[in-house]
Amino acid sequence: MKIAVEGCMHGDLDKVYETIKHIESQNDTKIDLLLCCGDFQAVRNERDMESLNVPLKYREMKSFWKYYSGQEIAPVPTIFIGGNHEASNYLWELFYGGYVAPNIYFLGFAGVIKFGNIRIGGLSGIYNARNYQTGHHERAPYNERSIRSVYHVREFDVHKLMQVEEPIDIFLSHDWPVGITDCGNWKQLVRYKPYFEKEIQEKTLGSKAAAQLLEKLRPSYWFSAHLHCKFSAVVQHGEGGPLTKFLALDKCLPRRKFLQVIEIESEPGPFEIQYDEEWLAITRKFNSIFPLTFKNANFGATQLEMEDCRQLVGSKLQERGTKPFEFTQTAPPFDPTQSNPHGSFSGCPRNPQTESLLQLLELPYLLDSTSESREGNCSPSAAQSIQRGSLLINSEEIPIDDVDELEELEEAGDMDTGNE
Repeated sequence: MKIAVEGCMHGDLDKVYETIKHIESQNDTKIDLLLCCGDFQAVRNERDMESLNVPLKYREMKSFWKYYSGQEIAPVPTIFIGGNHEASNYLWELFYGGYVAPNIYFLGFAGVIKFGNIRIGGLSGIYNARNYQTGHHERAPYNERSIRSVYHVREFDVHKLMQVEEPIDIFLSHDWPVGITDCGNWKQLVRYKPYFEKEIQEKTLGSKAAAQLLEKLRPSYWFSAHLHCKFSAVVQHGEGGPLTKFLALDKCLPRRKFLQVIEIESEPGPFEIQYDEEWLAITRKFNSIFPLTFKNANFGATQLEMEDCRQLVGSKLQERGTKPFEFTQTAPPFDPTQSNPHGSFSGCPRNPQTESLLQLLELPYLLDSTSESREGNCSPSAAQSIQRGSLLINSEEIPIDDVDELEELEEAGDMDTGNE
C-alpha cells in the first residue's frame, strides 16, 4: 500500500492533490491513501470562517468548499485529524469522526479506523496544560477565548486512546510528542528553526499527551505537522522492543517539504475506510462520562463493561457492515455567485452521520448540550485559569501555537533566533 503523508493542509486541497497526481505520473504508480496531519481547514462557506482561528490576512476560502459541494471529488481517499487552525464548528458536528466531503474522512477529536487491514489512529488539536483537564465546554458561536481553547487536547480523548490494546500501524497527531527530538538529529533541526532550541533543551517542545500515547501504543509509524518543518526520528521502545518511525512534515507551500510517500505491507486491495470494532467499543463504554462542561470526566463512573461493549459492537457491525455512514451536507457550500454568504442553513445542526453512529451504538446524542457550558457556570479554579490565560508565559503551559506568526517575526528580524 502506498500512502502519501501531508503536513499542514491549510485548505490547499487542490495543490496537494495536484502534487499527488504529479508523483503518480512521474513514477508510474498509484497512491492508495492520503493522510493529513492537521490544519486541514474544512471551511464550507463564509460562516465557517467565523470559527476559524487564524489571523485575518490568512482568512481565505481556499479550495475545500469545492469538494464539500461536489464540484470536485478527492482523487484519492483522504483521512485527516484536526489541528489548531480549523473550522471548529463543522468538526464538532463530527466529534466521533465522519466524512467532511465525499472521500475525505475526519478521524474525530480522537479516533481509530481501518483502511484495508491497516489500522490508523489519531488525536486532533494541540496540547495546552491549562485546558487539558477540562471538559469540552466550547460551543459555537465562539468568543475570543473559546475559539482557541476548542482545539486544545482533552484528557478524556487521550484516556480513550490509552484503552486501545490491539496494534496500531499508523498514528497521527498535529503537534509532536514531547521528547521526540531526542530520537533524531535535533541539532540539524535548530539550525533551521533556531527558536526551538530552548524548548528542546527544557523538554517542553511538543505534547505531553502525545508522548504518553506514543509510549503506550507503540505504532509502527507516527506522523505530525504543526511546526512547519521536516523532521524524522526513530523511537526504540525498550531494549529489543518495537520501533516507531516518526516523521513531521511542513505546510503546503512551494519548495517546502510538505508531502512524502511511504509504502507499507498490507493485504491486496481494493482498500476501503472501515469502522474499527475495538474503537467503537471504547466509544460506547466512555460516552456516558463525556465531559461537556468545564468539569473533567469522572473516569471511575463508567457503568459498561468493555467485553459487553465489544459484543454489542461486533454484532451490530456484522449485521450492518463496517463502512462508515455516508456523507451528508449540513450547511450550504460557498457560492461565489451569491451575495448571501450564510445561505439557508442556520444554528448548529445535528450531523446525520453522527446521529446514525450513535444510534448504531445505542448511545444518546450529547453534542448540543449547553448545560453549564459557559464561563459563568465554570468552577472557580477554571475561571481563574481563564482570567489569567492571556498573562501566562510559561512555555510548559503554552505550546508554540501560531507558528505562522513566529515565522513571520523571524523573517522580519524581530525575533532573537540565536543567529549572530
